[in-house]
This record gives sequence, C-alpha cells and structure tokens, in this order.
Amino acid sequence: MALGIVYHSWWKRWKGRFADEAFPPFTDTLQLLDHCKKLGAAGLQISVDKWTDDFALQVRRHAETLGLFLEGSVTPPSREDEVPHFADTLRRAKDAGVTILRSAIGGRRYELYTRHDEFLDFKKTAIRSLELTAPVAEKAGVRIGVENHKDFHAAELADILHSLSSPAIGACIDNGNNIALLEEPMSVVEVLAPFAVTCHLKDMAVQPSPDGFFLAEVPLGEGMLDLQSMVDTLKAANPQIRLNLEMITRDPLSIPCLTPSYWPTFPDKLATELATALGSVQHYAAPELTVVSKLPLPEALKLEDDNIVSCLKYAKDHLL
Repeated sequence: MALGIVYHSWWKRWKGRFADEAFPPFTDTLQLLDHCKKLGAAGLQISVDKWTDDFALQVRRHAETLGLFLEGSVTPPSREDEVPHFADTLRRAKDAGVTILRSAIGGRRYELYTRHDEFLDFKKTAIRSLELTAPVAEKAGVRIGVENHKDFHAAELADILHSLSSPAIGACIDNGNNIALLEEPMSVVEVLAPFAVTCHLKDMAVQPSPDGFFLAEVPLGEGMLDLQSMVDTLKAANPQIRLNLEMITRDPLSIPCLTPSYWPTFPDKLATELATALGSVQHYAAPELTVVSKLPLPEALKLEDDNIVSCLKYAKDHLL
C-alpha cells in the first residue's frame, strides 16, 4: 500500500502560483495524476468544486488508466440556496469515480475570532452546513470526511459528528493540525478514529518562540509524531482508509499561545494543557526550522519536490 498525495502538497506549483522551468506549474488534475504516477504514489486527493461534466469523465478515464485512486475535496453548502450546486458537484465527483471526499468548515479559530460568542456563531453555522450536506451526500452515495482544521478540538468535532449521526459524514483526520490548539496529537487521532473516512498524514516539528511556539510540517520521520501508532490506529478503525500525504512546504506557523489574543475562544482550556503543550515543545524542539519564504524560488521549488519524494520513501520503508 502506497500513499496518496493531497494536492496542497504542491502549494507552490499548483495553478502556477510559483514555478520555473525546472519545476513547471500544474494546471489541472490530469497533470497531477501523471505526476503522482511518476512518483510512485497510489492516488490523489484534489478539489472537485469546479469540474465540468466532461472533465469529470476525463479524470475518471485517466485515473483508471494509471491505476490510481482518486479522492475529492469539496466545499459544503452554507445556505439552502447552495444545495443544488453542491448536489451537482457531488454528482460530477461520483461520475469521476470519487466516493470519498474531504471537506473543511473552518480555520484557525485563534486567528479568525476575537470573542467567544463569535466562535459560537461560527459553530452554529458549521453545524447547519453539515446538516445541509448530509442528505445530499447520502443521496449521492459518497462519504465526506470533515477535517479538524485548527477550528474544533477533537472532542468538539467528535460531538458534532456523533450528533449529526449520518453514515455519509465522518472525519478527515489530520494528525498534526490540533497541535495548534494545544492538543496531544496521538489523542486527537484516537478520539476521531471512530469517525475516520480519510486522512491527511504528516509529520510536525516545533520550536519555542517568545509568543508561544512555531509549528511546521516536515518530511515524514523527521518530526515529533508517532506515525506508526497513528497509522495503526487509523487502519484499525477503518481498514479501508486511504492514507494521503499532506506535506506543505511553507514557513513555520506561529502559535501565539502566550499572548492574550490567542485565548478568547478557549474559555474552558486549563492551564495544565498549556503547560503540557509547552513542555512538549521544549522536549521536541527542533534545532532549526526552514523559513521557505527566504529561499530563492528555485531552491524553494526543489525543496517542495524533495520533501514529497522523501515522505513517499519513508512511508514505503517504514509505515506501509
């Protein structure tokens, strides 16, 4: 079993955001499928939001010819008037052979919301979005995994999914994101594993900072995560789960947990959680984290490519 790759792993080259002659841009799904095959990956997880009927059929034929699996990434409806478009999007995804999709309903809560009531309003909107999503996904015959996207604690997301009680809606488990919420990463995987539909697999490194700590994706095996235990937990919970590499080569993210602005949406978080998280940062502190934005473009593009290749090799040699 090989890893699939999440299209965000080509954060620079996708849609020509950054590219050069040695590392040309990827402009569509067909090109990324070809590149996944070249690298020895098992498949691709990619946005399906803007596909046409004809392109969906092209993608299906191409993926089948290459022998690669395909998972989707989709934006859920936030209002009832968006449901027909969402239904069409899922129909096209299904036409392309996609039955598993990832979705996200939020973002970094400590950056987006300055008051707890703002976050609670977002939570109501997110739940309503999933209530609109569930019957459409059930009718389409697909399953959607909601990513823990630095928005909800693992237990918060688990409670939402449990209350929703839809066979079509589960979790896209990201095994590194919730470090930003001061959660222990293995416990996040364990809490969300019963809902596992798909996953974003990554390794993470940390480094202390005056405001809290820095958090960065690093190649598999070079970080702090117990990847084997996480993979074993995911497979035990869902033997059919596909493992999708998300290796985003970018600047370290600042987690400003020692500043007042971080805390308004965490009224119940205990001081012991902060102490435990900062203790872990000290224990696993990386000697250096690469600031990608300071690299010349050719070096940054090469690093992005090298990191993905390194992850695939590590997974083949040690995880799968």
